[in-house]
Amino acid sequence: MTEPQPARRGRIALTGAAGSLARDIIPHLRRCGYELVCLDQAEPADPMGCEWVIGSIHDADRLREAFAGCAAVVHLAGIPLEASWEEISRTNIDGTQAVLEAARAADVPKAVLASSIHATGYTPVPAEGDLLPDDVPVRPNTFYGVSKAAVEALGSLYADRHGLDVVCLRIASRFARPENERMLSTWLSPADAGRLFEAALSEAAKGFRIVWGVSRNTRGYLSPDGGRAIGFFPEDDAEAYAGELPADAAGAAQGSEWDRRCIGGVFSSPEPPMFSPRA
Repeated sequence: MTEPQPARRGRIALTGAAGSLARDIIPHLRRCGYELVCLDQAEPADPMGCEWVIGSIHDADRLREAFAGCAAVVHLAGIPLEASWEEISRTNIDGTQAVLEAARAADVPKAVLASSIHATGYTPVPAEGDLLPDDVPVRPNTFYGVSKAAVEALGSLYADRHGLDVVCLRIASRFARPENERMLSTWLSPADAGRLFEAALSEAAKGFRIVWGVSRNTRGYLSPDGGRAIGFFPEDDAEAYAGELPADAAGAAQGSEWDRRCIGGVFSSPEPPMFSPRA
């Protein structure tokens, strides 16, 4: 017997669609019934059943072509770690403005933007039991974090000036599984990443919003309120992996002083992880 197909829910464009975050969410969105137009500078070996447009986010004509007839744009393209100001500003800031402008020109009503916990990475880890709201003020810990604060500011501008619905997702620690003490609080599982973007594309996500991208972690300190408001109900808990993490001399899960001091962890240190482009 042929399995029933999900009801079609509209055409969605994704930038940075060959990246690791996209590989987490594309299968989920396809199962939800979305038709996906994927844009990147090269098509991956596995096209994942999607239509691909090869081009740069700085190519306005290519963007408008890809965005034509779309109900939303999911903007994932960008440098994912620290880099020089020239690289970060051109790719993450100028690139986001180009994507939003193309969405406006193509009459796309919604944009979902990948922001980051590092937009406010110098925010202190709160006391046990306290939760940080989704819109805690920006305190970027790197040029990368500055770029994500700019992504949120651009989203706010295009929402207010041009009437786009814009959802900025402050992605916390998106890994296959938590890797250190900090991630027991900040982990976003691949499955919950799919649920997060599904919720951001829903009718409940109207206007301008900032939402934490984090799983349902027992030790979590990032508020779930913004996610709940748009229908994001994560299911995974980093605590399931707590016993598998390497322990330090005191028997606790390994983590640096920066992990315990700032929500951005080691990105807040004098030597944050640097981006190394593929050869």
